[in-house]
Amino acid sequence: MKKKKIILLCILLILGTSCQQNKEKLIKNNPFIEFSYYQKDKQERYQNYQKEHPNLKTEDIVTHVNIGLDQAPYTNTKETLFLNTTYLLVNKYHYLPATYVPEKLERIDTNYTNGNKQLVQEARLSFEQMANDAKNEGYTIRAISAYRSYQYQQALYEKYVLQDGKENADTYSARPGYSEHQTGLVVDIDNGKQDFNHFEETEEFKWMQENAANYGFILRYPKGKENITGYSYESWHYRYVGKKIAQEIMNKNITLDEYYIKYLENS
Repeated sequence: MKKKKIILLCILLILGTSCQQNKEKLIKNNPFIEFSYYQKDKQERYQNYQKEHPNLKTEDIVTHVNIGLDQAPYTNTKETLFLNTTYLLVNKYHYLPATYVPEKLERIDTNYTNGNKQLVQEARLSFEQMANDAKNEGYTIRAISAYRSYQYQQALYEKYVLQDGKENADTYSARPGYSEHQTGLVVDIDNGKQDFNHFEETEEFKWMQENAANYGFILRYPKGKENITGYSYESWHYRYVGKKIAQEIMNKNITLDEYYIKYLENS
């Protein structure tokens, strides 16, 4: 009996070694399959993107192609998944229906806004807590823009196109249906003293850098990630994703786009 067990163990070890060798051989021939978010139907796109960006890590090639960065913005777009969650993705490749209005939209306490602004309940509660805690430490965090309807974004985008031209407008303004503001999970903020375009220069910005993730918010369009997000750096634009995801994004130093592709899209 003992001899049979030894023989069986040897067979299993041989099979295990063989499987590992086969796996290593497959990865060597096709390095993209090493990653859990690899998509077989994008194989040719991975290869083409690698030729165009030979210095990129294989992991980044798979991530970028899955986001859609190998294609022009607003081409081959698809309706975003996970509507009415805190982790849905809206960017230049994932859109919201024109009729979409998030559930549980609620007005933000006017002590923390410059007017009538709305967020989804969970985001509102977290934002008010964050703004109140900042206030107790001597800082002013004020929402100057939050939920925007499809129609509002359409009018805003058209205004910017007339003002700066379509190419320039696309670097800082989302087309209707592609704006995160329509999710009801986004706030643009200032400190009530300086123009929001200079928010990075304020003490409140430093406070947000250190504390935003503790309340479930991330800086959505960070500096140095413009090629990923498709937008210019915006020190004032914060997105609610919940504490767990916000902490992970901060610790990994990645964008929501990257996090979504790696950990959420196929979950």
